[in-house]
Amino acid sequence: MPELPNSLEDAIAQAREATKAALADGYSRIQVELLFPELKFMPVAEQFLPVFTEYESRLKIFFADAGAAGLARRDWADSPFKILDIGTGRVASIQSKIQPEDEIFLFIAPTSVEVPQLEKICEIIGDRPFVMLNPRLEDSGVVGIGYAARQTRKRFISTIESCYYLRPVDDETAVFRCYPGLWEIWVENSNTWSKIAELPNKPSGDEIDLILAKGQPQTSTDSTAAPGKKPNVFKSLQRFIKALNS
Repeated sequence: MPELPNSLEDAIAQAREATKAALADGYSRIQVELLFPELKFMPVAEQFLPVFTEYESRLKIFFADAGAAGLARRDWADSPFKILDIGTGRVASIQSKIQPEDEIFLFIAPTSVEVPQLEKICEIIGDRPFVMLNPRLEDSGVVGIGYAARQTRKRFISTIESCYYLRPVDDETAVFRCYPGLWEIWVENSNTWSKIAELPNKPSGDEIDLILAKGQPQTSTDSTAAPGKKPNVFKSLQRFIKALNS
């Protein structure tokens, strides 16, 4: 099974393979999350796009807003796929964004603000597959969101399979999942990374704290912790992120 990546390129390559595997297994609502605050989504999206090469013009890409969609159309002018924005228009205008010939959809960095429109688009998409790359649907910083909106967001998020997830809790702890593997918690001690937990579901903050406090492998199988000498992946990733963003 995949282990923690050594670079951002490795992480994106793992994410591509996890996405292909999930699609092949019949999942139609998938998300990929590389949760680094400094990470800009356009360079990551560009490296992720080879997942969809075979679809050509049958792929439709959505950005959160018209500005980002316009930049993508400029930068990816030679690409065969169609690029739109999620928008905040009426249902009629949302319906016009989805065509019968569209076979698969990629949503790049949608936020919690777009969830109502996003859910309507996904209802129109129906059983056709879609992938969300670095969505920010659970943004707790949104001010004034009411109970109904929170419930809509929660309901919608629960329908999506997380096929790739990499989040540093801090420089020495990571939560990792690469489909079809389990959710894992890794820790670093003296430059040695060890997998200390395997879990069937995404761990909450409290669960992570409990596992770290115990300091013992918590596995759902008979497997044992898998130590491995490697550079601190998150410090390494920060260098790659800075290089990409410069």
